Amino acid sequence: MAKRSGKAGIPKLYAGRLERTREAMAKKKILAYLITNRKDYYYLTGFTGEDSAALITPKKLYIITDSRFDESFDSECAWATKVLRKGVIEPTLGKLCQKLKLPSVAVQPDCVTLEFFDALRKCAAPTRLVKASPMVNDLRLCKDGSELKVLDQAIKIAQDAFKATRRSIRIGQTEQQLAARLEYEMLKRGASGCAFPSIVAEGANASLPHAHPGERKIKKGSAILFDWGATYRFYRSDLTRMVFIGTIPPKIRKIYGIVLEAKNKATEAIRPGARMSDVDAVARNHIKKQGYGKYFGHGLGHGLGLDVHEAPSLSWRSDAKLETGMVVTVEPGIYLPSIGGVRIEDDVLVTAQGHRQLSTLSTDMSDAVLSSA
Repeated sequence: MAKRSGKAGIPKLYAGRLERTREAMAKKKILAYLITNRKDYYYLTGFTGEDSAALITPKKLYIITDSRFDESFDSECAWATKVLRKGVIEPTLGKLCQKLKLPSVAVQPDCVTLEFFDALRKCAAPTRLVKASPMVNDLRLCKDGSELKVLDQAIKIAQDAFKATRRSIRIGQTEQQLAARLEYEMLKRGASGCAFPSIVAEGANASLPHAHPGERKIKKGSAILFDWGATYRFYRSDLTRMVFIGTIPPKIRKIYGIVLEAKNKATEAIRPGARMSDVDAVARNHIKKQGYGKYFGHGLGHGLGLDVHEAPSLSWRSDAKLETGMVVTVEPGIYLPSIGGVRIEDDVLVTAQGHRQLSTLSTDMSDAVLSSA
């Protein structure tokens, strides 16, 4: 349980995050900030209710929710001011803006629909709605100690579930059955669910970076790509490994070594101040030199936390620099149409000294081979 500060009973964790948010608001001369992104208001308050919102002013925090989450509010963030709605949320928000006599409210433009924006604009008049920059998103870029503990557990759950699923693989099973087993093993170990729909791709299906598990069956000589993650206390892990049944197809064996070396080289390049595009280039150039450049089309990785894909973007598109506390995936791949593909992915923390790999599953090709299934 989070420690409580001496001010208004706010847990220190959330008091610090709210303070930094208010500092960002002050710099941008924002008087009130409406947060409708569930991950963002969870990050700032610990409130888990869906279909809700948080309104931050320089002195107070309001949570607008409904009766479904009345008790949740009392147990999670009773230190805030609760505003219960009975119908849709816009009229209640509008009345609150009018009651507080707010001249303007900043909204998250990427987290509201045009319909919501138009309805709130009418309900809140004369309060003006303005677009806010991604202030909370910027705060979430670098993880604190409490977040890293939860991420570590999300990774452990995913890894242990994969090991159990791997032991259960039998010839004749389908991709879909293995995906279901993987989810069961994660739930069994405390996950609230998958971090995203698990990818289990056998043979040629693995040439599709985002393949969907289907009725394709596991057989002797199968090369299977697993891309999965666990959600634990809203935080998500993201891993990719290969499994080979008995033998490794020659073309897959060749590209496995190339992908693994690209991943290892790129991981070693991760450190504070390194440009995202430069780290991406380390892996991309290695794959290109080996003659497979056109078969690696996606970015090297992405940020990881409350969302499975969040900032920063570890790709050729970004000139932003890595910072201490960022957690990113490193996941190069080579995809050969009608043959198959290899992707190897780990979760990596940027540290003051360089980096620390959070995931620990073996990437040795020999360990990926199941001698019997």
